[in-house]
Amino acid sequence: MTFDRRDILRATALGGTGWLAGCTAGPLAPKRAPLLAFPGELPRLGSTPASASDPLMDDIQRRTVSYFWNTTDQVTGLAPDRWPTPSFASIAAVGFALTTYPIAATRGWITRAAAAQRTLATLRFFANAPQGPDKEGMTGYKGFFYHFLGVTKGHRFARTELSTIDTALLLGGVLFAQSWFDDEADPAEREIRALADQLYRAVEWDWISPRKPFVSMGWHPESGFIGSDWNIYNESLILYVLALGSPTHALPPTTWDAWTAKFDPSWDEKYDNPFTAFPPLFGHQYSQVWIDFRGLMDTYSKRRGFDYFENSRRATYAQRRYAINNPAGWRGYGENVWGLTACDGPGDFVREINGRKREFFSYSARGPGDRDDGTIAATAALGSVAFAPEIVLPAARAMYSTYGTAIYDRYGFRDSFNPTLTLTDVKLQHGKVVPYIGWVADDFLGIDQGPIACMIENWRSGLIWKTMQKNPYIRAGLERAGFKGGWLTPA
Repeated sequence: MTFDRRDILRATALGGTGWLAGCTAGPLAPKRAPLLAFPGELPRLGSTPASASDPLMDDIQRRTVSYFWNTTDQVTGLAPDRWPTPSFASIAAVGFALTTYPIAATRGWITRAAAAQRTLATLRFFANAPQGPDKEGMTGYKGFFYHFLGVTKGHRFARTELSTIDTALLLGGVLFAQSWFDDEADPAEREIRALADQLYRAVEWDWISPRKPFVSMGWHPESGFIGSDWNIYNESLILYVLALGSPTHALPPTTWDAWTAKFDPSWDEKYDNPFTAFPPLFGHQYSQVWIDFRGLMDTYSKRRGFDYFENSRRATYAQRRYAINNPAGWRGYGENVWGLTACDGPGDFVREINGRKREFFSYSARGPGDRDDGTIAATAALGSVAFAPEIVLPAARAMYSTYGTAIYDRYGFRDSFNPTLTLTDVKLQHGKVVPYIGWVADDFLGIDQGPIACMIENWRSGLIWKTMQKNPYIRAGLERAGFKGGWLTPA
């Protein structure tokens, strides 16, 4: 059932005074920096297919980019894990934030000088932040940073782990900034490049590999290394590229083939085009925000006959096929409404709906047949726009036109929604139940906003990919892993 957006607007109360009231700063917003304005009206959908200059995609990207500019602290550069709910900072969200500032400057939404100022403040904070083995008062250790940081001092939040993957995602933004801010005459841009070099060189990849050749998922000062490693196919492609490319603490080149030799159990032949599977789509997106894998072939890719970009394209199609088949009978799933990944959910409970017991989850990774509770996240589809625009663009238009302002607000699509959960007598952990729509998340999440903003730009212009091709550390990591072809081939 499709509702007119005006009917949905009358039926909802999301956003307090409403999204049309304008963009207001959250508790972490810069106190002096100007806000990045988003379009004042909803875009109108035409009958022609969407393109790189499509008004809806333009609107989505500008809103998601403005999320990072408006909610990130201008002094520290720390980006909130979520907004508007008050939260700690997420170092992975900082990596995405750093990547969006040049996008905003390129699009003319902010000046290059403003982008450089915010980037420089961020890199200075991390370069000067306290590092050490103590349980409290530290931001990181051995060049790595804690997953979540407090928003006042930027120190370790609670008992979170020193996170290898989140540090890698932070470094994705750091190295992108290093390569994009290339003005030799500008002192701020020279300092950005120097600080980026300092931060990357400080990371001791060889230390956090206690069960060689793999990298541990993290470390706690209370208990030491986490017992799990990055040893299956997932979002850690960029982690191993960075670990191999390090000029100071590199892992041996044999690490890559030893890691990819573990991928075979993930091979999925359920659909016409088999691929190496990872159920939530973020695992296929995060690394490829920064690295253009088109045409790049390693030992594993050669054996399978296609590159990691094609693998992500097939994973995107498989999610759409799963939604069309809809084996669990969730409401709303279909050809153009689909997308499972890690996202907010309504809560952890079981309820009977239309004579069928349904289990729901709060924040969780979701994928086809894996904790699928009917919760759809726009970032799952939109973060794959560079892989398969022919199916992602119709999905964006369908979600927008079907659910309108119930799920689309000041910073683009709210994190997630669940059309099946329409009960109003359940205790929710997140979000609210909207009449005629179902459950809708309250928040925007930085690690879900990031792939939307960044992959739209890679689809539109390839800006991030082209910039990262100039980074010597990315090239070194790929070459040490044994990649050949694609943009690594000499011109």
